[in-house]
Amino acid sequence: MAVSQRRGRRIMMTDAERDTYLAQQRTCRVATVSSDGSPHVGALWFVWDGTSLWLYSIIRSLRWSQLRHDPRIAVVVDDGVEYGELRGVELRGEADFVGEAPRIGEECPELADAERLFAAKYLGMETMVHDGRHAWLRLSPDKVTSWDFRKSVAPA
Repeated sequence: MAVSQRRGRRIMMTDAERDTYLAQQRTCRVATVSSDGSPHVGALWFVWDGTSLWLYSIIRSLRWSQLRHDPRIAVVVDDGVEYGELRGVELRGEADFVGEAPRIGEECPELADAERLFAAKYLGMETMVHDGRHAWLRLSPDKVTSWDFRKSVAPA
């Protein structure tokens, strides 16, 4: 499993809080690295299965191309408006390409849970619909950092 954070222990999420939070959130920001070392960040939908973050990416995207050359990835999921409401999770590691690309629906047991979770979360369906333009990336993070500033606000 991932390395736990050392700083901010007072405001970090428990594993259960993190899992609930990631299940509820819809959009993440994905950072990749270009061949010249410059970063690229883009928004994407995701699902969390309790150990890995699954990203359904367009295969003709800059993100996909960069990850083919350098699999290092950082993903942030966050929300909140006021300072005391800020919360989020950062996950870092290397992306794995799972299943065929583009995904057209070939049987792939490794994707069964991710596709079931994704179809329910974003499509309101029980099964995944494939468009022949997307494929799956899995991030099994080396490092996870979380924060929930609501924990630092003293009760009135």
